Amino acid sequence: MASLSQKFTMRTGVFLLLLAVFTCGLAQVDHDDAPEELQVETLVKPETCSMLSRMGDTLQIHYTGKLMDGKVIDTSLSRDPLVVELGKRTVIAGLEQSLIGICEGQKIKATIPSHLAYGKKGYPPTIPGNAALEFEVEVISLSQQTQWQRMVNDVFPLVCLALVPTLLGLVGLYLYKKASAQKASKKKAKDKKIKKK
Repeated sequence: MASLSQKFTMRTGVFLLLLAVFTCGLAQVDHDDAPEELQVETLVKPETCSMLSRMGDTLQIHYTGKLMDGKVIDTSLSRDPLVVELGKRTVIAGLEQSLIGICEGQKIKATIPSHLAYGKKGYPPTIPGNAALEFEVEVISLSQQTQWQRMVNDVFPLVCLALVPTLLGLVGLYLYKKASAQKASKKKAKDKKIKKK
């Protein structure tokens, strides 16, 4: 009786082990179907395209975001278009990257891997961790940066970066001169006391 019970327990254990391996294998297959890179497909392209979007441009878009199983997570179709300034990180990285190099009036479908969306943590309760997303986007309007805006956005941060060490150097020089002047005045005062004696 004991050996029968042992065989039954052993068979049950082997069965559970095989079931676990099979289940993990299926989970791995589902995970492997997730895209590793951003994929952008053009659904509608206008006949004429006088300018392509680039970093710094401002777009007004309508979008519908879905999980890979088709469940809608967000849409702007019932609201005003979303305003996106490229390079300001106002939307997830994958969506921003998919909006570079497109025209006003163009419709695209972007399949975004999880590392360019919400990553391992997801956005509970709507978006689970490691979820790839699919966005259908229509560009309603495109406003390109003026030369002045481009200069301010590109050059101003560099100027500020150069000013920081310069200002620190000036403050250091001021403090050094002030400390040197105090030492000199103390030395003169000491010399006067010695002469008076």
